[in-house]
Amino acid sequence: MKRILAADIGGTNSRFASFTTDGLSLVLEDMLRLPTKQFGSFLELVDALEGEGFPASLRRSDMTVIAVAGAVRERVYAKPPNIPWEIDFSHGREIFGEGGYFLINDFVAQAFGCQTDAAVGAREIKPGTAQEDAALAAIGAGTGLGHCALLPDLCGGYIAAPSEAGHASFAFMGPEEQEYERFLLARTGKPYAYGDIVVTGLGLSLVHGFLTGEDLDPAGVSARLTEDCATTAWFARFYGRACRNYALSVLAMRGVHVVGGVAAKNPMLVMHPNFRQEFVESPNYGWLLREIPVYLNDNEDSGLWGAAFYGLMNLR
Repeated sequence: MKRILAADIGGTNSRFASFTTDGLSLVLEDMLRLPTKQFGSFLELVDALEGEGFPASLRRSDMTVIAVAGAVRERVYAKPPNIPWEIDFSHGREIFGEGGYFLINDFVAQAFGCQTDAAVGAREIKPGTAQEDAALAAIGAGTGLGHCALLPDLCGGYIAAPSEAGHASFAFMGPEEQEYERFLLARTGKPYAYGDIVVTGLGLSLVHGFLTGEDLDPAGVSARLTEDCATTAWFARFYGRACRNYALSVLAMRGVHVVGGVAAKNPMLVMHPNFRQEFVESPNYGWLLREIPVYLNDNEDSGLWGAAFYGLMNLR
């Protein structure tokens, strides 16, 4: 029996999980959550984990997989945009001892999480017919807007294609949305709109502020949401647009899995008719988008399962 330490380092919270494996399946042993920005470095965060008496540690695990919200270079370095410190495993043996270790993008973990027990309870947002030999897309709003695709290889498995599409330009349409764009840029000071400030917790606060004049944090907005309020309708439309754009970018004919804390805490934001209507809105490829199934995976620990699954594959 081997032990895998999985971590999902987000802009708001860092989650840790200890898994055991017989080489075929994963068994969740324990979990712990810590506030990311309370710590001045990754090593300070890890020291706190050790101090909690967690059953898995960097040196007591056969495999450690750290998933982080940001682009990863050579599986050892990341400078996440929403975290005030970098992660550097260039001298990993000094940190991990003899155990294996990988640093991966958090949405690589989310995508592989769709292959685990964490996705068993996923809810259907939009029906469709999954093509098993096609790409699967994972997209999710939280502190940022994450993306990853699993692309089929020639051996019955999948290759993860990380993405930073959340930092690509986000298009607004029509006079009302263009007025919102001016509001958004004035409030954020950004030179252009992109997914990380539109379809995220921050974006939820901003669109609510534009529509109501209320200045609330994401939790405050969530408490005000109803099925028929304008904030829900607008945000659902923006979320559907982000999912459509990514589905077209990777031809996600195996399906789109919506993950992340915003939808997990507020399912109505993706179950709303505006989401489905926007997802299939395409002058040329509406027919293709109507064939793609879309699911909501509201298991907020799916990134941990995906990181552990990645570790399991490498242990094999």
